Amino acid sequence: MAHLPAAGADSGDPSVRPQDREFLRDFHHTSRYGATPAGGIDRQAGTAEHGQVRRWFEERAGQLGLSVVTDAIGTIYALREWVPGAPFVLVGSHLDSQPRGGRFDGTYGVVAALHAVAAADAAVSVGLLDPRYNVAAVDWFNEEGARFAPSIMGSSVHAGILDLEVALQTTDPQGVTVAQALEATGRRGVDPAPQAAAYAEIHIEQGRRLERSGVPIGIVDRSWHTQKLLVSVIGEQSHTGATLMADRRDALIAASHVVVAVEEVVEEFEPETIVTSVGKFDVQPNSPIVVPRQVDLVVDLRADRASDVDRARGLLLERLQGIARRRDVEIEAQDFDVRPVQRFPADGVELAEKASRDQGVDSTVLATLAGHDSVPMNRIVPSVMLFVPSADGVSHCEREFTSDEDLVTGLRVLTGVVTRLVAGELADTAPGGSDESGGAADDREDGRG
Repeated sequence: MAHLPAAGADSGDPSVRPQDREFLRDFHHTSRYGATPAGGIDRQAGTAEHGQVRRWFEERAGQLGLSVVTDAIGTIYALREWVPGAPFVLVGSHLDSQPRGGRFDGTYGVVAALHAVAAADAAVSVGLLDPRYNVAAVDWFNEEGARFAPSIMGSSVHAGILDLEVALQTTDPQGVTVAQALEATGRRGVDPAPQAAAYAEIHIEQGRRLERSGVPIGIVDRSWHTQKLLVSVIGEQSHTGATLMADRRDALIAASHVVVAVEEVVEEFEPETIVTSVGKFDVQPNSPIVVPRQVDLVVDLRADRASDVDRARGLLLERLQGIARRRDVEIEAQDFDVRPVQRFPADGVELAEKASRDQGVDSTVLATLAGHDSVPMNRIVPSVMLFVPSADGVSHCEREFTSDEDLVTGLRVLTGVVTRLVAGELADTAPGGSDESGGAADDREDGRG
């Protein structure tokens, strides 16, 4: 593929279209909102920096001829209506980030959505596209869940998985509610969300499968089975200077063994078939002269097969019991946020493959290990999820990177997906389904990423 110049640069290469350069200018412009010294961004949901980039989104949508509405959970929709009364193909992602996160995660999908919608509108205006549905670029509120848990909040409310009032009353660590944060950033919306006919999203892979294979486009056919555990390690608080080592019941030392056990359990499985982590770790009383009495942490287990997650859970619980005995502490583990494998419609995968071939680029079908807004949306409408490569497979950090060339390739394929969806190619396709249906598994799903 030809090298794409930096945003705004002149090029004699006819494959580098003016609209590609315009897209790159817009995308790179967004990195100034919440910019960090090391080249990342910090735009947690409902912060001032998040509000600033969302105002840019609204202004840019207006320049592209789109009308903008905000729903009750703060999700923004940039609408183009051609067929009065018809539902909308929604295409988007999120503009919020993790603390000191990367500038590509989520933001790329939102800016690409704006430009894919604009391209579809241009095609309709010159008679190259006969729309069956309308279209909207979407910025979902709080996909990351860094400030407000659960994550994937806006799309989960839209899909009916998460109750609106529960979401609005969710608080951050300082006690600020989602409703208050939306008010502070001018996004406490009152508009009804547009009725969806289909959904499309493009995202950086956040892994290295595409980079390894040299394939520029990934097409998601399923999500991994995911389960989290809330673990509490309970010891006894005492004086760090006066308590002899043999007399201590240090919750932090025991919790450190728990963290190691979470990582080591993957050694019981084939490489790259399961991932585990501890991403949240709270110590009480967190005083420099007190032996910790309690540590609360969140364990995350993910695999392509539910049986592997169940087996890892069982092995881990056995190891936690051993740690509790050796360290003379109590360890409690509670299941939460169990999400079965969610399968994307086969017709949607085929549609994305056609859109890739139309652009003359290779694609490959793969699963998503991470949660995205497409997962809850796939429960209510047929959805298409695309990936572009991530350099070194790195994400959720400041050195996250995807080349301009890959960004533009993804935009072109996304535009093809959107125009096919607008024309009604998945009109007779049902939403995706999970490998488990009904019962406790669905009851435990709450939109967390």
